[in-house]
Amino acid sequence: MYFLKILILAIIQGAAELLPVSSSAHVIVAEKLMGLDPSSPDMTMLLVMLHTGTMFAVIAYFWNGWRRDYFSSGIRFKDFLVQVIAATICTGVVGYSIQIVIEKVFMHGMAKAEIEDLFSNLLLIAAALFAVGILIIVAGIRSEKTRRGAEIQLPQSCWIGLVQGLCLPFRGFSRSGATISAGLILGLSRRKLEEFSFALAVILTPPVIAKEALRLLKANEEGAHISMLHLMAPSLVGMVFSFAAGLVALVWLSRWLEGGRWKFFGFYCLAASMMVLALHFVLGL
Repeated sequence: MYFLKILILAIIQGAAELLPVSSSAHVIVAEKLMGLDPSSPDMTMLLVMLHTGTMFAVIAYFWNGWRRDYFSSGIRFKDFLVQVIAATICTGVVGYSIQIVIEKVFMHGMAKAEIEDLFSNLLLIAAALFAVGILIIVAGIRSEKTRRGAEIQLPQSCWIGLVQGLCLPFRGFSRSGATISAGLILGLSRRKLEEFSFALAVILTPPVIAKEALRLLKANEEGAHISMLHLMAPSLVGMVFSFAAGLVALVWLSRWLEGGRWKFFGFYCLAASMMVLALHFVLGL
């Protein structure tokens, strides 16, 4: 039964991770419906492992585009590297600052307060889904008025990185939805935005995996006794399923983004926000 639950979560994660609808929100709701604790170290680590599967899907899908746009010459690669590093630094500063404020101010007085303790809060997830839904709709309407997008430059990269940092502490605030939407509002090229946004995701995933692995080890030291081998075996299978589902989702995302239907993902996020609220108040999740 545990193995079956992981496969279900892997398919949900893979399908939703690469669409701007917040995979974390969907996975957390699914975990609650299956009686799992989304804020526990083993579940947050599992979620990161499923993220790894979708990361490989991103690499496989975008590799040719990255090679053409970023690796074709030394100058292009240098510009890309500077932009990615700048965006990632902005993400780290904003994301870590928000985490510290939440843990030290809003969670002050709680024993062993960690940002992960809020990951199972459906009210926060609903609010984040609603916020990103509005952002996506605004960006979609804005992009319809821009026939040809501009190239990404260093200032725009920093803005995208700052927006990505806002997403990290909040489950439900879609990273891809927010970063691509920010770029669309800035009038940037849709195809280049998609490539750049997911390049940032590939860079961001390994540090997150390391962070959650350390959290899991710390929990074991404190007596949680979570078996890494017990978790790793089904997680690896889950990665394969999330990889396959991620490839399908990327094809869908590219078609809708290039076809001017980006705003419809925003409408979905608003509907999902209402559904999460209903689950919270009606079922008491």
